[in-house]
Amino acid sequence: MSTIKEQAAISRLLSFLQEWDNAGKSLRVHILTRFIESNEGKTGPELELEFSQGASLFLIRLTTWLRIIYMTGLDLEKILRSIGIFLSAVSSNRYLIEFLEIGGVLTLLEILGLEKIKEEDKKQSIKLLQIIANTGRKYKELICESYGVRAIAEFLAKSKSEETQEEVQVLLDTLVHGNPKYQNQVYKGLIALLPCGSPKAQQLALQTLRTAQSIVGATHPSIVEHVLKILTTVHLEVQYEAIELIKDLIHYDVRLPLLQGLVALLIPSAKDTSKLQAKIFTDSSLLQVTNQLPVFLQQAAAAKTIGILARSDFSLAEDLLRLRVVHCLLSAMGNTDHSNSQRLASLTLEVRGLGWTCDMGRTQGSQVGGYPHCPATPPSLPQYFVQMFSVVEEHVRKSMGEELYQLFIS
Repeated sequence: MSTIKEQAAISRLLSFLQEWDNAGKSLRVHILTRFIESNEGKTGPELELEFSQGASLFLIRLTTWLRIIYMTGLDLEKILRSIGIFLSAVSSNRYLIEFLEIGGVLTLLEILGLEKIKEEDKKQSIKLLQIIANTGRKYKELICESYGVRAIAEFLAKSKSEETQEEVQVLLDTLVHGNPKYQNQVYKGLIALLPCGSPKAQQLALQTLRTAQSIVGATHPSIVEHVLKILTTVHLEVQYEAIELIKDLIHYDVRLPLLQGLVALLIPSAKDTSKLQAKIFTDSSLLQVTNQLPVFLQQAAAAKTIGILARSDFSLAEDLLRLRVVHCLLSAMGNTDHSNSQRLASLTLEVRGLGWTCDMGRTQGSQVGGYPHCPATPPSLPQYFVQMFSVVEEHVRKSMGEELYQLFIS
């Protein structure tokens, strides 16, 4: 009786495979739709039962068809989803090995670089790479050995879908964990993403870099230049992630060059500003866009970052003083072409947020920001560097003049 059932099951399998082999494009899409609807979420043994122990025969047909048609730009979503059912099934390691043996990883990576392929198809390709990477360390290494980091990073920079970009971030985060052989390669790939033109890609790269930096440990020499350059952004979400990364990097061996770079940004080079001034004389409309000049945006962001760092650690404030930060902040406050630089440079000198940020709901006498207990009535909010360092007070008072100084501290 069992022999008869087995023969019937084998007959059904052969009939199904023959139908697939003889089908055209439209019929194959219909077959895949039925397959996805009836088999999504099944385990490896369940798939074997469905295909009478011949599921691998269908998988190899799917993979072969994918390799034949992917360069044509035809709709790949259903075929990729069907392959995903095999790769994601519980107890399905044999399917993964079979897929990889015929060059599955290279095919998925090549799909990411083809312009004619739809964004949704590329997203499905990323999801398959996630499944492969999550299987174990040797599979992460296989992706990296196939120049995967470069292909994935380039796709992140070029993608127009934020949802797809977030899927790519998940993949890069997976590749940097538990992958000691290639974690540096992923780390460098993330740094290389920072100058790209996609704000979302920059934001996600900065987020993942924080994780990668803690795993890799040693900093790359180019990271300071790239992170400081990204402060020219007009996108506050990107600026926020850059500042968060700077707050992490300050605890590594790039502390001094990072502080030096931030202070230097407070005074834009004469070369950059002279170009603007020359153009203003010939094009009065530029007067309306100076607020978006990259060097001024960078100046304002640097002032903001310095304030955050100084308020978080007294030793950082001392290091910044040695780098003549007060002189540079005063210079930024004098930038009449960019009001935000003036405002943020002024706020950076304030005590607000360090030890005197008591509000109505805070318990009197509580510790704030690692500094002495906050009194019931704060002082009249004198500027931070002025209050903490008497030599700074003398310098600022002399530079401003008595009348302006009194307005400044009040």
